[in-house]
Amino acid sequence: MVELLFLGVGVGALSGFFGIGGGTILVPLLLFLGHQIKDAIGISIVQMVFSSIYGSYLNNKKKTLDVPMVLIIGIGGFCGAFFSGFIASSVDDRVLEIIFLLFASFALLRLFFKTTQHRTQKYVSRAVLFFIGFVLGTLSMLIGVGGSILLVPILVGFLHVDLKRAISAGLFFVVFSSVAGLISHAISREIDFYSGTIIGLASFVGVYIGVHLKEKVDAVVQKKLLVLFYLLIVLYLAQRIFFRGN
Repeated sequence: MVELLFLGVGVGALSGFFGIGGGTILVPLLLFLGHQIKDAIGISIVQMVFSSIYGSYLNNKKKTLDVPMVLIIGIGGFCGAFFSGFIASSVDDRVLEIIFLLFASFALLRLFFKTTQHRTQKYVSRAVLFFIGFVLGTLSMLIGVGGSILLVPILVGFLHVDLKRAISAGLFFVVFSSVAGLISHAISREIDFYSGTIIGLASFVGVYIGVHLKEKVDAVVQKKLLVLFYLLIVLYLAQRIFFRGN
C-alpha cells in the first residue's frame, strides 16, 4: 500500500506539473515495475475516473468548462470506450504496447508544433462531434490514456475552440470515456480496483503539489523537462517492445 501511495503522489505531481493525463505517466511506470500491459491499463482507467471527475469539478468552479459544447463528444466517447475492454481482451499485449508507443511518440512530436488559435468558433454538426468522440473514446481507453491530448488539438485547430476551454473540455471528455472504459474492461476481465483506487486518491495530493511547483518553474524549462520526460517514455517503450529478450 505504501508503494501505491508513493506511486499515486508521484503520478499526480507529474500530471499537475506538466499538465498531462495520468494514464500517459502511470501505464509506463507500472510496466517498469513489472505489471503486464493489460493490468496496467485497468489500473490506469480506475485512476482516471477519480482524477477526471475531480479536475472537471475544479474547472467548473473556475467557469472554464463549457458543458453543452463537449456533451455530444462525451456521449460519443462513452459509446466508443464501452467497446474498448472487449477489443483489448482480444488484442495481443505486444500490439497494445506498440499502440501506446505510437501515442507517446505523437505526444512528443506535438510539443514541437505550435497550435494556432482562432477567434471565431466553428460550427460542426452533432453527428461529426459524436463520431470524433466515438473514435477517441475507443482508442484512448484501449491503451488506458485519457484522450485529451488528441482531443484538444482537434478542438483548437479544427473547431477553433479557445485553448483554455478546449483543455477543460478535454478533461471532461475523460469523465465519459473513463467511466465507460472502466465498465467495459471490468466486464471483459478482472481489474485491480484496489490499486487503482489507492493511486487515484493519492494522486489528488500529488496534483496539488505539482500545480504549485509549476508556478515556480519557467515555462521554457518546463517544456524542456516535458520533452525529456516523453523522450524517456518513448525510449523505454521502444526498448521494451523491440529489444526485450534480444
